[in-house]
Amino acid sequence: MYFSIIIVIFALLLIFILGACRKRRAVQKVCSMTCLEKCELLNSLIAPFGYCYDEMQDIISSRNDAWQREAGYTALFDRAAPYFNMVFDDLPVYFPYQGRTWLIEFWKGQYGINTGAEIGVYYADGLLTEKELPTAHFQAVENHDMLPLSFCLHKGKKAIASVSKKTWWLTAFCMGMFSSPRQLSMEASIFFPDCDMLRSFLGALRQTDFSCDTVKVCGNELRLSFGCESGKPHNWFQRLIRAWAQLANKIFCRIYLCITRYFCSTADKLLYLYYLLPFAFRRMLKPRRYYRCKHFMKG
Repeated sequence: MYFSIIIVIFALLLIFILGACRKRRAVQKVCSMTCLEKCELLNSLIAPFGYCYDEMQDIISSRNDAWQREAGYTALFDRAAPYFNMVFDDLPVYFPYQGRTWLIEFWKGQYGINTGAEIGVYYADGLLTEKELPTAHFQAVENHDMLPLSFCLHKGKKAIASVSKKTWWLTAFCMGMFSSPRQLSMEASIFFPDCDMLRSFLGALRQTDFSCDTVKVCGNELRLSFGCESGKPHNWFQRLIRAWAQLANKIFCRIYLCITRYFCSTADKLLYLYYLLPFAFRRMLKPRRYYRCKHFMKG
């Protein structure tokens, strides 16, 4: 019996020593790299997941050639999101334009261990009825239909991310930050190609529950504030699922910050995690079940 106890203690001690050595090597690898090398390596690692790193703001954003473009969008994604630890407020705006039903949607909230926001631009083949919208599949717009988009994301009174480009999907994620969707506000801007598209979008926006008091139009540019008062109401079951998901997000966020506590920047933290726990690095950037859900719906 005593021999068994000694073996267990020795095994635990060996695991601790090996873990400490692995941790030390991971720290040394990150510290030995220049800032340029870190950015280049991180971008090469996260590009297959559809993302890029913004060193100036220390945020993760999306690429125009992201794999998510092939999946498109359906309203099921938003309904299923809390089951995959994504808890956000969303504002979908469906509107007709040039013989198609278009969708421009805004999101802000907690995506696993990330606080973030998104704007997506999609359309469906042909004009859809209101009954078809909840189940219809929308495809991401082609390059020639991409729109100049921008937004500034605030947590309380503090601006935490600001992004702008011509795209089909504009995002910003602050890794390791935990937030309630109602703590966040989004100052968004869309530049439309013509007045017809702008008027159609604005007419559809007025038919939603969104308060248009913050909407401003200047030429073909529309600006709106998607704040804490703009979230949709949820029934008791939805609130329960969202609360459970947020509890898990908060725990995982603290675990991430604890493991990567030796570093300050997202690049350093992610590269340290990549060298220390590569499976955790991949899992963070690619929620597999949600990925399969999208491809199932597409098929």
